[in-house]
Amino acid sequence: MTEGVPIHNGASALAASRQRMLDLLRRHIRDERVIAAMAAIPRERFVPAHLEQRAYDDNALAIGEGQTISQPLIVALMAEAMRIEPGDHVLEIGTGSGYAAAVLSRLARDVVTVERIADLGARAAATLAALRIENVRAIFPAKHLGCKEDAPYDAILISAGAPHIPRSLLDQLAEGGRLIVPIGTRHAQQLVRATKTHHGLTLERLGPCAFVPLIDDEAWGETAGDGVSRRSILR
Repeated sequence: MTEGVPIHNGASALAASRQRMLDLLRRHIRDERVIAAMAAIPRERFVPAHLEQRAYDDNALAIGEGQTISQPLIVALMAEAMRIEPGDHVLEIGTGSGYAAAVLSRLARDVVTVERIADLGARAAATLAALRIENVRAIFPAKHLGCKEDAPYDAILISAGAPHIPRSLLDQLAEGGRLIVPIGTRHAQQLVRATKTHHGLTLERLGPCAFVPLIDDEAWGETAGDGVSRRSILR
C-alpha cells in the first residue's frame, strides 16, 4: 500500500461528489428551497447501479428505454423557474427516473407525474415508494398528456423537448400558473417559461438546453422528422 495516498470507499466518494453538486448549485441557484430539496434527495437511488458513482456529476445519464435523468443543474434551474409555493399542486410530464418528481415533492403540496413508458414509470414509482415520498402520484403508462381529472395545476413541468407548447397542457394550467418547457428541435431547445394570465400568456426564454423529444400527437410523433416546427410555439 502506498503511503500518503488516501483510500476512499464508495460512500465517501459519493458524498464528495454530492458536495460538489451542491457547491455548483449555490453558484447558479438563488432559491434556497430548491437547493435544500436537491440536498435532501439521494440522486444515486434514481440511476442504474453501474452509474451510481456518477450520480452527482453535472451530466445527463442514461436510464434505459432511450431516456435520461437530466443533469442536476438543469433540474434545479427548472424547479426554480417554476416558482413553486408550498401549497402548489404540480404536474410533471415525463417521469423518467422519478428524480425531478422527488425534488418537486419537497417544494409543492403534491405532484402528479405521468410517464408513457410503463417500465420506467414502474421503476420510478418503486423508487419513490422506497424513499417514502408519499405526495407524488405516478401515472403510467400515460395515454394522454397530463391528467385532466386533477387539473388545474399551479405549475407544470415538461421534462422533454417539444416543437411548441401543447394546447391540452395550457388548458390544464391554472390562471397565474407557470409552465416550463424545452422548445426547439428534437436535439436542441430553448427553455421557456409560459405564465398564464387573464389576458393570455407571458413567455420568457430561460436559456439553451437539450432534452429527449416529447412523443405525442401534440409534439413529436413517433416518426416525426427533425427541424424547428414552422408553427408558432403555440398550437
